[in-house]
This record gives sequence, C-alpha cells and structure tokens, in this order.
Amino acid sequence: MPGAAGLIAAPLPPSSLHSLCTWLDGLPLSRPKRHLARDFSDGVLVAEIVKHFCPRLVDLHNYIPACSTDQKLSNWSLLNRKVFHKLHLCISEADIHKVVANTPGAIEPILCALRVKVEASTIPIRAPGIADPELSSVDAVQPGPAFATHMYTGLQSPPAMSSVKTPQNQRGLARTSCGADGGWDPAAGPWEHLARVQQQLEDKEQALAVLQETVKILQMKVVRLEHLVQLKDLRIGELMRLGPEEHQDRGAVCSKSARP
Repeated sequence: MPGAAGLIAAPLPPSSLHSLCTWLDGLPLSRPKRHLARDFSDGVLVAEIVKHFCPRLVDLHNYIPACSTDQKLSNWSLLNRKVFHKLHLCISEADIHKVVANTPGAIEPILCALRVKVEASTIPIRAPGIADPELSSVDAVQPGPAFATHMYTGLQSPPAMSSVKTPQNQRGLARTSCGADGGWDPAAGPWEHLARVQQQLEDKEQALAVLQETVKILQMKVVRLEHLVQLKDLRIGELMRLGPEEHQDRGAVCSKSARP
C-alpha cells in the first residue's frame, strides 16, 4: 500500500496551492476555509471531504470537532485506520502530529494526495459484478484472489417478478429487500458483509470510548462543584456563629477608624 511518507518533505509550489484552494472552495464544507493549518487540524473537514466523494466510507458522527490534542489525534487515527487504507492512502504518525500541532505547510500535501485518491475513486467502472461505486480504479481492475472469488463466483441475477407469486419469487423478494435494508446482500458475499459488521462494531466502540471520556470529565466537574459548595457552607457557618455583639464591635471599630 503506498504511504504518505515524505508528503511534507517539501512545500507545495504556488500553482498547486492555488489549485488546491480552488478545489476546496468548491466543496460543501461545514466551516469556512480561513486558515488551512488550523481549520483541518482536527480532521473533521477531511472526513467531510471523503464523505462528499465516498459517502459510504465515512460516518461523520464519529469525528468530533475539537481543540484538544488527544481528540484531534483520535479523529486522525480513526481516519487513517478506517478510511485512508481503503483509498490506498496512509498518513504517517509524524505527519499526523505535525497537522495536529498546526504546523504550517503540513496539511497541504496530505490534502493534495487525498484529492487524487477521492477523485480517482469516483471514476465510474462498468466491469460486471462490481456493486460498490466507491472502490478505486485499482481495486476494480486488480481485485485480490479472495475478493475476486466472492465477487465473481456464484452471482445470480435478481429473480424476475411474474404475475404469479410462486414461493421462489417470494424468497427472492425477501433477499432483495434484506440487502436494501442494510442487511446481508447475497450478491455481495458473506465476507464483505462480515467486514461491514466488524467496521460498524469498531465505530460503535470508538463512539463509546468518546462518551466514556466525556462522562469522566463531567464527573470531575461535579466533584469540583461539590467541593466549592462545601467551602461555601463552611463560610456561611462561620458567619452564622459570629454573635451580634461581635458584629457591633466590628461596626464600632470601623466607625472610629473612619473619623478624622
């Protein structure tokens, strides 16, 4: 798999940078493009770019806008592990840390490489048996042995719907509706279905980890507030223990000190 090692070795020429900015301006991103190094540091806009070209590769709810380094690294790690490898793109850990740190000139080569991959993945392929439009041209022309076996072996055309509802037609309709609802599609093969289920499970585990981290932060805030409430109660108790005479004595001393 070709990696992204050395993408940030040299800055982009002005012509390439201008072409990249023009390309980004034409994309429906959730945030306006003001400063590339800062706007793309959390990986959310990168996920939106892949979502625009390959909708089935990205679930945007898994990528949380963040200012903290840990959450930014989490977003980029998820992109690198779940999305980029399907586009034959791999970003090194050193490059990810540079992007997260808002290093000038770090995000531009990555965006250029991503542009090439997503535009190549949207080229229509007319080869028979390929049902996923988001596969790149390399995947479509040179499928692996195991993948080709499941994609091209045993494929059958959908059962024809006749006026007579035979049991065979009813079973074929049930299989078709199952695939349309997101379940197991017989034409896609059991291995692809298993990979999709595994990916959904990992995405849910990632979302669960984010929620658990949020719960920990809220618990720390609750403990802090409880401590402040205790301090306030102690202060109120001290003020209530002061007798009226002590308050009067303090008032007299204050009035004497105020006289010339």
